[in-house]
Amino acid sequence: MVVKVGDKAPDFTLIDQDRKPRSLSEFRGRKVVLAFFPGAFTSVCTREMCTLRDSLPSLSKLDAEVIGISVNDPFTLKAFADQNRLGFTLLSDYNREVSRLYAGLHEDFIGMKGYSVAKRAVFVIDKEGVVRYSWISEDPLKEPNYDEIQQALAKIS
Repeated sequence: MVVKVGDKAPDFTLIDQDRKPRSLSEFRGRKVVLAFFPGAFTSVCTREMCTLRDSLPSLSKLDAEVIGISVNDPFTLKAFADQNRLGFTLLSDYNREVSRLYAGLHEDFIGMKGYSVAKRAVFVIDKEGVVRYSWISEDPLKEPNYDEIQQALAKIS
């Protein structure tokens, strides 16, 4: 069962790109854009994370924090963040529990039996921890509607 609009966003703790434990609850009091992506260094994921990076000034004006989550290990996420100058937190869901809970997984990804990755998904969470926007794609090549994300953030007081 995946998280839906109106649900209280389940708290979790994952390791970030600097190998520090980070919890969703530490971002309480700010709006959060939680962006799940299948894999670092892939073309669509790089484009998505760089688009979010480039949107940081306008997202910041909306009092929003971006958090990216993938199944990659923290070392890969660190290299990905450094190479693309991503100015936001990336979290490693190496055991896939948070991805499964929030967005679901692509099983046997790109024909690799037994290899699963997070579905590309975006959740906007309000300051009290309630999900106000949800977008989950079955197509790993499809990017989210970035204008919709900003509109959802703007609607939250």
